[in-house]
Amino acid sequence: MAFITINRENFFYNLNQIALKIGSLDKIAIVLKDNAYGHGLEVMAKLASEFGVKHAVVHNYREAQKINLLFTTTLILGSEVIPIKRCHYAINSLEDIKEIPKYTKVELKVDTGMHRNGIMINEIDEALNLIRVNNLNLVGVMTHHRSADELSSEFFWQEKQFEMVKKSLKLSGFKDIRVHSCNSSATLRKNYIDDDIVRVGISAYGYNELPKSFNSIKLKPVLELYAKKVSSRNLKVGQRVGYGADFIAPKDMFVSTYDIGYGDGWSRGDSTKPYITPKGFKIIGRVSMDLISLESSEDEVCIMSDAKESAKAFNTISYDIITSLSSQIPRYII
Repeated sequence: MAFITINRENFFYNLNQIALKIGSLDKIAIVLKDNAYGHGLEVMAKLASEFGVKHAVVHNYREAQKINLLFTTTLILGSEVIPIKRCHYAINSLEDIKEIPKYTKVELKVDTGMHRNGIMINEIDEALNLIRVNNLNLVGVMTHHRSADELSSEFFWQEKQFEMVKKSLKLSGFKDIRVHSCNSSATLRKNYIDDDIVRVGISAYGYNELPKSFNSIKLKPVLELYAKKVSSRNLKVGQRVGYGADFIAPKDMFVSTYDIGYGDGWSRGDSTKPYITPKGFKIIGRVSMDLISLESSEDEVCIMSDAKESAKAFNTISYDIITSLSSQIPRYII
């Protein structure tokens, strides 16, 4: 069966680089949403906790249930609100405030330019008043950058917007509120982090998505994808392989079938522009639901060792490659 390896040493190296960059391990909040970006929710949560990370970020209540006891705080970004120990819920609209059970710990998200979710800046006073009236426990205020990984002034414009938010918060009378705005790109880009936590996802898993013109911090991919041989055969020149008979053998060749396909989250791609594995094996013909063919005799083959490089073959991004990987593929810590 296909399998994934999780490199513990590389993961710890990345977390250490981030801690050195921001000057504090205690400020790291590891983003574990969507099966920890395809790496495995519980596997990565346990490793992060082992390293000393105290804060986590997840997508929903179901994810939080599995890992919240490993961390001091777990922020749930979007979900039905069910109060749970050590968990905070993001508030994304004024309507949210009215629906959340009393005394729930909440973090107010403010839209400083992303225009995806969060209350508008001119709604802050109303939101804070509603939080008081509805007896919610406000523990955080946050925003999200839309262009931290691009060479533009928008990053600085959003930072100024968030400074306005923090001033309003200071005048409101609320105490002991943590503020945060930095995703991975903002964290790696800034020279000084004055937020209480940084939310790091893709960087912790080994990818720096900033343009080369920025000061680069070297990170190491944590995940590798392998497939195992299912069968082999000798092809004669002119014989065809796979659906649609797209591949025609240009010579006599030895071909093996391996147990990975789009049913496992590996992209079908374009058979006229075949994907090439890290060791140089081209996928022969079309990717099937559960199988691919390679000109190889090896019992197991590394299909991907660097999602950023692999993404180029599919004209997409590293996030798309790793989050697509099926949660049913076994993951092993090495």
